[in-house]
Parts: sequence; structure tokens; C-alpha cells
Amino acid sequence: MAIQQLFYRTAVPVHSQRHRELSVRTGTDYSFARGANSAPITATEFSEVAAEYPIVFAGDGNNLFPAAILGTRDAENLYVDDSGKWQGNYIPAFVRRYPFVFSLDESGQRFTLLIDEEFEGANHENRGERLFDADGEQTQYLRSVLHFLQEYQSRFARTQAFGRRLAEHDLLVPMQAEFDMVDGSKSRLTGFRVVDREKLKALAPETLAELCSNDELECIYLHLASLRHFRTMLERLKGRAAPAEVPDLGAGVEPEAAPSTDAAPEQPELVSDEETQAS
Repeated sequence: MAIQQLFYRTAVPVHSQRHRELSVRTGTDYSFARGANSAPITATEFSEVAAEYPIVFAGDGNNLFPAAILGTRDAENLYVDDSGKWQGNYIPAFVRRYPFVFSLDESGQRFTLLIDEEFEGANHENRGERLFDADGEQTQYLRSVLHFLQEYQSRFARTQAFGRRLAEHDLLVPMQAEFDMVDGSKSRLTGFRVVDREKLKALAPETLAELCSNDELECIYLHLASLRHFRTMLERLKGRAAPAEVPDLGAGVEPEAAPSTDAAPEQPELVSDEETQAS
């Protein structure tokens, strides 16, 4: 999944001439996220995310990152209703930053602010917030967007370092969320990792102290506690049909795969890949 491009269709650099008359209205319609069954999060979000979403880890190597699970089936977000309203108390920053995103140049040193011009809230009817004033100067709104994305980028980089430390200490193991369906079949959500409790307890005292001193141990326990929300997501599945099709999210973007089924699951449980292979 090309996670950094998720949601975006036509992202172009924000420019005072091209976007002089453009207004943006956000925070009312999250239909763009309806096909995302996960969203990356930063370490500073763990406390709020863990209160209502399962937190898992996806990717590998230097691209290992934590993510909030939003759905149990392919191209389905259980937290966006038919009218596009977000049904959770907390909306991940990755979702809130849309339709804006930073692009990094080839040197890896310069960021460019982009906007998805196909975002439904982008308009020329003065609905929402203007990006530039009549003189072509940045509005306070645009400056706040830049500040938000700068903060997000910094936190995302620190969170990637957290993921690398988990990998270095060999704390992560592949897992699956397995659901017993009402028709007797089983459904599995795969492709993620969780912290292994036994490996965590086996760490050297100095390693645990280091994780504790930079608040990463707290994040680990929040992650482990959040896995209980796989069960609470079942209530959101009741009465929902399986997604009709995977939406076109743009070139090179693939929603995270998860089995699709019309039947509502009864009980989910986390199982390791080793247990699955042995069964």
C-alpha cells in the first residue's frame, strides 16, 4: 500500500497564481476516507487512538509504522457513515491533513506543499477558507496548514525511529485478526505485526529503562491495550453490507487488503502466523 498517497488523486503544488481564488472547506465530509481500512498514526497520537481503535504495526525495515485499524474488510472504513461523517471521537492526523500533503524533492531536503484539486471541498465559491488573499499573500489559514504539516512530518519521522527500535530489539511478530462468522466460516485480517509480550518481558533492564525514558514503553503498552478494540469493531459491522467495489484511489495506490464477506463476525481473536500455518 502506497500509504503516503492514500486519498490523493490530483495533488499539485500550492501556488499563489494558480490558487489565488481557491477556497477549501474541510472537517465536514470524510467520504474520501471511506475506502481506507487503516491510517498511519504518530507516537503522540497513541493515547487518543488507543481509546477507540486497534493500533498495529505495518511495513518493514525503515518503513515500519504504527497504524490505526479502521475496518475489517477490503476498502471499508467502519468509522465513516453513508453521509460522510466521521463516527469516532478522534480522527487521526493523517486523515485530518487531507487535502494537503508535503512532497519531498530528490535531494531529500526540500518539502513542497501540495493540494489535491479533486477534493470535493476545494471550490471557487468562497466556501470555507481562502489560501491567498487579494494580494496573493498567504492567509492565516494557509500558514496554519503549513505549521500543522511541519509538525506532522516531524512527528512522523520520530515515530519511524520508534518503529526501527522495535525492529532492532526484535519485539514485533506477525499476527492476524481472525473472525468466526455467523455462517461458520472464518475471516482473517492479515498483514500487520504486534509487540510480543514475552519478548518485551525478556528485554534487558537497561533497554527497558531507555524505552521508558523516551516514553516509548508507554506507547507499547497503549498499543497492546488497544488490541481489545478488534472486538468492539464487531458492533460496527452489524447491518453493514460488504463494500461493492474497491474505489479508484489514484495511480500507484492500493488499499490495504483484507478479506471481504457479507456475514457479520461473531468473535475475533489474534493468532500468530505460526499458529495459522500449524493448523
